[in-house]
Amino acid sequence: MSQQAIPAVLRAGIIGTGLMGGVHAAAVRASGYVISRVAGSTPAAGAEAAAKLGGRRAAASATELIASTDVDVVHVCTPNATHAELAAAALAAGKAVICEKPLATSTGETASLVQAAARSGRLAAVPFVYRFYPTVREARARIASGEAGDLWLLHGSYLQDWLAGSTATNWRVDPAQGGLSRAFGDIGVHWCDLMEFVTGHRILRLVASTANAYPERDGEPARTEDGAVVLFETDRGATGSLVVSQVTPGRKNRLWFSFDGTQASYSFDQEQPDTLWVGGTANNRSVFRGPDTLTAGDSRRLARLPAGHPQGYQDSFTAFVSDAYAVAAGEERDGVPTFADGHRAAVLTAAVIDSAKINSWVEVPV
Repeated sequence: MSQQAIPAVLRAGIIGTGLMGGVHAAAVRASGYVISRVAGSTPAAGAEAAAKLGGRRAAASATELIASTDVDVVHVCTPNATHAELAAAALAAGKAVICEKPLATSTGETASLVQAAARSGRLAAVPFVYRFYPTVREARARIASGEAGDLWLLHGSYLQDWLAGSTATNWRVDPAQGGLSRAFGDIGVHWCDLMEFVTGHRILRLVASTANAYPERDGEPARTEDGAVVLFETDRGATGSLVVSQVTPGRKNRLWFSFDGTQASYSFDQEQPDTLWVGGTANNRSVFRGPDTLTAGDSRRLARLPAGHPQGYQDSFTAFVSDAYAVAAGEERDGVPTFADGHRAAVLTAAVIDSAKINSWVEVPV
């Protein structure tokens, strides 16, 4: 395995030319780094994407990109079933890796990647980017300070509508490419990661039910779920619930939570991310995102614009990439999600699949 030193000015290689490849590329550029190479499903697709995404040159294949000496950080932005092989190859080549979630489509593969990352000593990150909203960090800091009292009820939802039509389709609906779980495995894990990150609680056991809005999708029998409902208990004695759907008309990307304590509760809505709602028995407060309105050091650091100047999803993705690259360069940053967090998401997904299959509670390894 190559152990060449990572230079101060990191150079990115992006594998994948779809939506997420573009999001990663924009974040790399906004963070002040260079996109050395881009690889697509064909050399022509890679060349077209390199021009579009601001890459210096195209790679003929993912294998060529991983082996390139002018790539320090490999971004894996391909269909889910390819993640494990590409991430493992990049780590073996001595590269830092940012791999889209799910990290892999089985817990065996994700566990192997966690071990490979530990052996490599390189950055190995998964973009659970909702951690990087300043208002989310503010909620985390307030809860850690004890302001909430004892958290006892953790609930919320993640709702989308991009598959609301029966003819709407995508490679994610195919379990061979996307994995056995779609709605929960794609977006439910984001909510769970955010809940555990913000509250410090871990899901200990759960019971899940999955459902489909349509028995067929684009003329084919539905093989992955359109939605899921999950009840859970945590290692600190809280109860929770989560509703996940990719077929809720009008909800474009609404990740919402309410974390309720005995003294205060906290609510966040990803479609209106510049405000954290803080509830109390005497009064409620809306805490606006800004370096002069937030109280915690990390939330203020991530609030790059004054209140009233919106920061959204791409800004949070850029903050994630900036912090991940800082870690790759040997600095310390709190809250950068690692392959261990990607493995945790796979474990939760497997538990949801198992529970829905047997219609019963299942234990989740902490």
